[in-house]
Amino acid sequence: MKQQLDHAHSTYGPMQHKSFEGALGSFFANECPQLGGERTRLVLVQLIAELVGRFYPQTSHLRQGQIQWTAVHKDEKASYGKRITQSRLTPVILDLVQGRDAKDRAEGSKLRDIKRDAVARLFHQAYEQDGVLTNGDCAVLLKISPATVSHYARAWETEHGRYLPRRGVIHDIGPTLTHKRQIVRMIVLEGRKVEDVCRATDHSPEAAHRYLKAFKQVLLCHRKGCTRQEISYAVKISQRLVQEYLNLIQELASDNKALEAILKETPLQ
Repeated sequence: MKQQLDHAHSTYGPMQHKSFEGALGSFFANECPQLGGERTRLVLVQLIAELVGRFYPQTSHLRQGQIQWTAVHKDEKASYGKRITQSRLTPVILDLVQGRDAKDRAEGSKLRDIKRDAVARLFHQAYEQDGVLTNGDCAVLLKISPATVSHYARAWETEHGRYLPRRGVIHDIGPTLTHKRQIVRMIVLEGRKVEDVCRATDHSPEAAHRYLKAFKQVLLCHRKGCTRQEISYAVKISQRLVQEYLNLIQELASDNKALEAILKETPLQ
């Protein structure tokens, strides 16, 4: 019995390594011996194989008009000055062209309306697959400028009364406080629960808490007499964003009780 097993192992065993994983493992063993022992290399090989499978799926699964794109993961913790090379990425499948696009053009729909809907579609599809796109991503995909993407996005948001899940919104790295102002005002002045505000603004609870935390930190620093530069350093946000929060604080100053209540409600972490 043992002889038969040994024979089977010697005959078929090598075939287990005739794969991408086996070739990669051999490459690391021969060309990069400093990586460590066989167990360390095996873990690294498995992780790389998983990434290859995610980022290079079989194109037969793509429908006509679809494209694979790489987006920043929606759960990535963004911070001021953080590079894309330090961010978690994820592949997403997007409908660059849909069957109804030709139908809409044939029926006389305006090109700007089709592009506006395409911008919204790309943002939503990426978010549904745990990714977030920037205006720049959509600009490259649709062959238009980032400014035009921003114009279409704002038009869609105005029409539908909610924000698109753009990276600047989800990760709180946008240059203005448009969405932050709305959320903070609803929580501070209207006394609405975070869950209700999230449903109304199409934001995650994490994002809402992040906006509120930054608002509280800026408010506390401002009351201690800190300069804009000092607040920027302490809160770890840009000076331009600090100024936007200060402007919002000025807007809410007429209801000082609301500001005091929000500071006492939840301790800063």
